[in-house]
Amino acid sequence: MLILVPDFAMIGYAFGNKAGAWAYNIFHHKAIAIVLYLAGAYLAVPVLQLAGVIVFAHSSMDRMLGYGLKYEQGFKFTHLGEIGK
Repeated sequence: MLILVPDFAMIGYAFGNKAGAWAYNIFHHKAIAIVLYLAGAYLAVPVLQLAGVIVFAHSSMDRMLGYGLKYEQGFKFTHLGEIGK
């Protein structure tokens, strides 16, 4: 069930499209996932490593399903195209 935790970032959309896109993109960015994992490995913090793996796996799953990083116009506008066409 931890694989779905990054989707809690969608709560940012309650504060508008800009805040929602920013929050969503932070918690769905693969580079951030890699940095989290490497920081956990370097600092020997297994929870940080797990967070990196979860974010990376979740964002990969989202890309396979056609959900990309969000634009500020709204939730359905992503770098992979518009959702729901």
